[in-house]
Amino acid sequence: MTNNEPSTRQLSPSLKERGAGGESFDTIRPYNDDEVRDAIDSLLRDRQFSHILKGMAPFLPLAVSRGILRLATVGIHSTLGFQVRFMKPIVKYILWRCAKGCSFDHPDITAGPERYTFISNHRDIVLDSAILDAKLHDDHFPTTCEIAIGDNLLIYPWIRTLVRLNKAFIVQRSLPMREMLKASQTMSRYMHYAITEKHENIWIAQREGRAKDSSDQTQVSLVKMLAITGEGSTTSAIESLKALNIVPLSISYEYDPCDYLKAQEFQLKRDNPAWKKSKQDDLTNMKTGIFGQKGHIHYQTGRPVNTWIDQLSELPEKEFYQALAQRLDHEIHRSYRLYPGNYVAVDLQSGEERYTNRYTPADKAAFESYLEQRIAMAAQALQVAGTTPDAAFLRECILTMYANPVKNQLESGQK
Repeated sequence: MTNNEPSTRQLSPSLKERGAGGESFDTIRPYNDDEVRDAIDSLLRDRQFSHILKGMAPFLPLAVSRGILRLATVGIHSTLGFQVRFMKPIVKYILWRCAKGCSFDHPDITAGPERYTFISNHRDIVLDSAILDAKLHDDHFPTTCEIAIGDNLLIYPWIRTLVRLNKAFIVQRSLPMREMLKASQTMSRYMHYAITEKHENIWIAQREGRAKDSSDQTQVSLVKMLAITGEGSTTSAIESLKALNIVPLSISYEYDPCDYLKAQEFQLKRDNPAWKKSKQDDLTNMKTGIFGQKGHIHYQTGRPVNTWIDQLSELPEKEFYQALAQRLDHEIHRSYRLYPGNYVAVDLQSGEERYTNRYTPADKAAFESYLEQRIAMAAQALQVAGTTPDAAFLRECILTMYANPVKNQLESGQK
C-alpha cells in the first residue's frame, strides 16, 4: 500500500451489511466505504472535535486548523483510506512529540495473505490499536485492523463517528444480562465474519478496560465469547477459535502518562467505594494518554494460538477456557519489553537490591525523580477533588504499576 488512497475489495450490498446467515451487524459495525464521505463531513462540522484537533497545533487559529483538517481528508473514500491518509500521520506526529521511539517485532507472523486477531494487553484507550495499525502499514501488511471498542467510551457523538471511521466495531457493555449474552453472540459472529468474509485483521483488548495496576490478565469470558458459533453450528470451540487466527500481542510503555490519574482513582475508590469516573474523567484520561510523555514503546507478538491450542484439546470445557486465558497471559507476559524503571520499581517496593544489574545509579535517580513528580501530580488532582492525598498510598500504587510487568514476566519463565 502507499500513502495514496489504498485499494479496497468492494463488498456486494448484501455482504456489506449482513453475515453469511443473513444477520445484520448494523448496530455494531464500522462504516461501510459508501458511508465514509458523509461521516467525514459530519466530523468536520463538529466544533468540539475541531477544538480537540487544534490542541495538536494551538498556535494556529481555529479557522486555519479546520481548513487543514478539511484538506487532509480530500480524496478519502474508505475506512482504510481514512486510517492510512488521516490517522497514521496523526499517530506518527504523536509518537514524534510524545515518545522516544516505537518498535514492532512480529517474529511468528508475516505480511502475507493471512488475517489475524490480535489480543493484547491494554495500555492506552486510543493509541493501542492506532499504533498497531500504523506499524502494520509500515511493515507492508495488506490491511490494518478492525478495532473492538466499548460503548462506554463513546461519550460524545464525534467520538462515535471518529472510531467508526477508524474501522471500529462496538462492544455493547451497558446491557441487561440476557441482552448481554445476545450481544456477545452477535459480536463473536461479527468478528468471524470480519476475518473470513471481509478479510480484515482485528484488534481486541484481553480484558474490559485497562489494568490500572499493569498486571495484565485475560478475561475468561473473552475467550468464551470468541468461541461462540452460530445457532445450530457443529463447529467445535477449538475450530471456531482457530478460524480467528489469534495472535497474542504485548504492548510495553516505558512511562504510562496516566499513572498519576490511576493512582488518584485508586485512592478515590479506596476512600469511597461508590466513587465512579465521570465523562469528563474519561475524556481527561484519553487526552492525557494521547499527549502525555511515554518514553520508549514496544509492540511484540507472541506465538500464534493455532500453533499450540491443540495441546489443550483434551481438557474439560471449563478448564479449557481457563487454560487458554492463562496461556494467552503467558505469551503476553513473556513478550514484555522491560525498562530500567520497571526494575527500579521492584527494588524500591521490596527494599532490596535484586535487580541492580538491570539499571545504573543514573537510571535509579531518574526514576525516583519521576516517581516524586507523579505522586505530586496525583496529590494535586486529589486536592482539587476535595480529598486529602495519602502520599504513601499513592507511591505504592505507582510503584506497583511499574513493578508488576517484571513480576509477571518472571512468573512466565522469561527472565
